[in-house]
Amino acid sequence: MGIFHILCFIICLSYHIFAYLCRMKLITPIEIPSLPRPLNLHNRVAFIGSCFAEHIGAKMRQSGLPALVNPFGVLYNPLSILNMLTANPMSDDLYFKDDDDRWHCWLTDSHSNASTLEACRAAVLAARGKLVEWNPTTIIITLGTNRYYSLAARADELVVGNCHKCPSSAFVERSLTIDECTATLETLCGLFPRAQVIFTVSPYRYAKYGFHESRLSKAVLLMSVDAVQRRRPDQVAYFPAYEIQLDELRDYRFYGPDLLHPSEQAIDYIWERFTEQCIDNETRRYLYDFEPIRKALAHRPEDPDSPAALRFREQTQQRLRELMAKYNIEL
Repeated sequence: MGIFHILCFIICLSYHIFAYLCRMKLITPIEIPSLPRPLNLHNRVAFIGSCFAEHIGAKMRQSGLPALVNPFGVLYNPLSILNMLTANPMSDDLYFKDDDDRWHCWLTDSHSNASTLEACRAAVLAARGKLVEWNPTTIIITLGTNRYYSLAARADELVVGNCHKCPSSAFVERSLTIDECTATLETLCGLFPRAQVIFTVSPYRYAKYGFHESRLSKAVLLMSVDAVQRRRPDQVAYFPAYEIQLDELRDYRFYGPDLLHPSEQAIDYIWERFTEQCIDNETRRYLYDFEPIRKALAHRPEDPDSPAALRFREQTQQRLRELMAKYNIEL
């Protein structure tokens, strides 16, 4: 073996020994402060906001924890969320009929679409009623952007929650300043004085704005949430989903095929980080006990009507009842 090969071997070996001794880290973990009031088994949690709210809300439901998820559909910006919660749903000005004779509400997405004005309004009222009836103890609001759209033809320039495939000329696009965004978030928190409010910023990348503009938009949201959190430290908390996606999962394999939305693996990871810091010890024990039952409930037998499959379902339901009784949770 030549001197060159010996030197290469020594250098390579030294590198591996150094890496081993230093226990080299592969990621930079985001520090997540514990919540002032960690979530427990008996919290009534409501998720409102962007599609990321639906992803994390679905994870909570799949884990057997109660959650109300986006009763008004997907809403992206603070003003649209505030309008949905405060506007008078009886006002005819909030509704319109399209060319296919379908009715829509400017405040919501397609969840409330209906064949008649009465049915559309009823869907909006039902969504409001769900939130009131749920009476959440914790509200998780996921913000996507500081940009919003309002109706150009309206003197009051009504801020819409969804454009319902109408032409862009029907709207005026604007951006909330930090002060405007902060004031809007303050008002949102004031609507729920007894609830803990957890803000998150969606990691979705708004390519239509341009990536630099998308980052600026997220920066306004982050600055505004920070300002509100400082003013209301006993009520408001922040969960860094955006930072986890960008700093811990800084690789395109953690994005979906469009390279804009977080992948299922990323959502799973962010949910795990959420459970590490935002729920209490009893709830973590419950999640551990529930996991095998969750997998059993998701099992799809080849012959669902066979005696073995029926027996398996009954045994799973019995295990679920015993778990609910153990943790004093209502089915």
